[in-house]
Amino acid sequence: MSKKEPIIEKTNSKPHSYSKYSWIIALVLALIVGYMEYRAQKEAESPMPVNPDLRIQFIDVGQADAALLICEGETMLIDGGNVEDGQKLYTLLKEQKITTLDYVVCTHAHEDHVGGLAAALTACKADTVLCPVTDYDSKAFRNFADRVDTFTIPHAGDRFDFGGAKVQILSCDPDAGETNNSSIVLKLSYGQTSFLFTGDAEYAAEQALLDAGFDPSATVLKVGHHGSSTSTSYRFLNAVMPQYAVISVGEDNSYGHPDDEVLSRLRDADVTIYRTDEEGDIFCTSDGKKVTFTQP
Repeated sequence: MSKKEPIIEKTNSKPHSYSKYSWIIALVLALIVGYMEYRAQKEAESPMPVNPDLRIQFIDVGQADAALLICEGETMLIDGGNVEDGQKLYTLLKEQKITTLDYVVCTHAHEDHVGGLAAALTACKADTVLCPVTDYDSKAFRNFADRVDTFTIPHAGDRFDFGGAKVQILSCDPDAGETNNSSIVLKLSYGQTSFLFTGDAEYAAEQALLDAGFDPSATVLKVGHHGSSTSTSYRFLNAVMPQYAVISVGEDNSYGHPDDEVLSRLRDADVTIYRTDEEGDIFCTSDGKKVTFTQP
């Protein structure tokens, strides 16, 4: 018996099984590509950070001010406490393995803000140093200035990027008659959250800032002048509308800070208050959507 050959069906028709639906496949692919491009564009336009990572440590430097900020690998030190706080800052920067600070902000020239910055700049270098003045008649400021190659005096309205955050200078008045009112006031925005650092700005600087049309609204307010009655006016607080307030203040200080009137204003505005004299170092993070206060 002969072996049968396999039966192969032959046809003269064109291989249309794919071509019949090719236009549908092409349309689906085009829609997918278009959607992916749309998503990419919206993500690029979105204020939300791609890799959310903002950490702020309000450092307990007693009756003084200092805060270390880290945002997506970039670092900023705002103020440095008194001279005696220099060792604490030096140790902190070494422990964090920070060799370069992208930004150092000396809000104004008083010792309780500039004093420890010389030690900080011994621990690491700084790329950009912001300060309202380049000279001030104090040993603490001169020691700081000796470690600065170039000062940058910002202007109200200046903006710059900090990691995935946006920073805007809302106030800086080198010619202010009162040193406190020369303070750099800056707003850091990260996604849908924001932080307002006010130095020791008092009523006059607060009102000038508002009159200039700047928007100080923020999720977190670093309360001006350690909670002194000369800062955090009703008008200013109503414009900021913070959820949280941080007061950097020394325990049982001789100034009576924070002032009861300021605390009352904050409570009336339903603001959650954190104080370094009660909690030591204060830590907070932002994922771009919400701010969380944590313990280390």
